[in-house]
Amino acid sequence: MKRASFIRHSGKFAILPVDNIDTDQIIPSREMKTVGRTGLADGLFAGWRYLSADDRTPNPDFVLNDPERSGTTILVSGENFGCGSSREHAVWALFEYGIRVIIARSFGDIFFNNCLRNGILPIRLNSEDIDKIMALDRDTTLAIDLPEQTLRCDNSAMPFDISAYGKRLLAEGLDPIELTLRSFEQIRHFHREDETLRPWIYSSAH
Repeated sequence: MKRASFIRHSGKFAILPVDNIDTDQIIPSREMKTVGRTGLADGLFAGWRYLSADDRTPNPDFVLNDPERSGTTILVSGENFGCGSSREHAVWALFEYGIRVIIARSFGDIFFNNCLRNGILPIRLNSEDIDKIMALDRDTTLAIDLPEQTLRCDNSAMPFDISAYGKRLLAEGLDPIELTLRSFEQIRHFHREDETLRPWIYSSAH
């Protein structure tokens, strides 16, 4: 799953005004039929998107099935989004579907960090700002500026916090392993020097 760098994003939003949406609701375990990061979008919110899990009859009342929400890239939700199990498939399914930003009052910690590692920006906003977004006309475009850490909509600017580490992962389109490999030569140099200084540490490797 190729991740482009995330610097700025403007897009259509959809509202899921539900607290405590857990990872099993984001992608039920029955939908995780692959160990890879692709092939999961069809199972996203499967318990809500479909009237029947067997024949995939769309639920017309679910927001992502609304034709006017086609092309949604931003989700807006309530408290504790992504709680529950640590399954990374939940983030992979969201990304493959096209979601690039999730705005909520709070997140499950593991889910929040999985988003940063997989190209999705999770934004925590206070209740007042969330309510402002939920009251917007649905045709309003939300604009996110990662360097400025600002969300803009309807002439309002809403700042958000993000760690320097998470910001770098998103801005450079990297996961933690790829970020570590950026320092491969420095790491190898350190090991060579350390082996000279403390050869007994490495003796079992030969």
